Amino acid sequence: CTKVKGSYISSMSAEEENKKGKSKRWFPLESNPTLMNQYVKNLGFDTSLYQFVDVFSTESWALDMIPQPVAAVIMLYPLTEVQEKHRKEEGDAVVPISSSDDPKVWFMKQRIGNACGTIGLIHALLNAPEGLRAVSLDPSSWLGKFYNDCPVPLDPIAKAERLEGDDVIETMHDKATSDESNQTSRGSLEDNVLTHFVALIHVDGGLYELDGRKEGPVRHGDTTETKLLHDACQVVKTFMKRDPTEVRFTILALAPAQED
Repeated sequence: CTKVKGSYISSMSAEEENKKGKSKRWFPLESNPTLMNQYVKNLGFDTSLYQFVDVFSTESWALDMIPQPVAAVIMLYPLTEVQEKHRKEEGDAVVPISSSDDPKVWFMKQRIGNACGTIGLIHALLNAPEGLRAVSLDPSSWLGKFYNDCPVPLDPIAKAERLEGDDVIETMHDKATSDESNQTSRGSLEDNVLTHFVALIHVDGGLYELDGRKEGPVRHGDTTETKLLHDACQVVKTFMKRDPTEVRFTILALAPAQED
């Protein structure tokens, strides 16, 4: 399978943003574990227990290098014509989480241009195992307060509106995109860098893809705590197979922190 490595910036096309009526636009976040670990620490997640790490390939040799159990996976993929065609075809089959009888997946929509990196991180952290959240999430931090104000059952659009109106997270996101650990220039707010972040998480025995551009979580079958990384990479492979010549894929895992 295609080897995935390096840092790419996430974004959404201006056309996509116009269709969604997005009034706000951020600088895109880089797929960079050093940057992301500092960012989520600033948000209120204790990175002494779990940290984001690069997954360099979907092959077993690379997966075996990742400490277990993995709490979440984040994928960055290119917004090509074939990927967008599949997303639109898939959309009719997605059941919004607000219509679920017993919602357990924390999901929010995306209303801010170029916010998919921050939203992917929020999806990953707020759907992490309850035990990990209990010891790693500072209730007095921005992330802890946002989780308290936006519980699982709250409508995904309402969550998005809360994020859109929050000046604190906007400032923190902007600081992250200009941090010295970035490997690329953040460019201009008008740049269209067509890549997009999604989170892959395990909740109650299910493997879910969380993409704020979709109407709700997409279930990709069953998984377990110990199989999440392997099963999530199977989903990544389906994205890769649609675009076999593309190399703009990266994978990050939220994994147990290792001593230096």
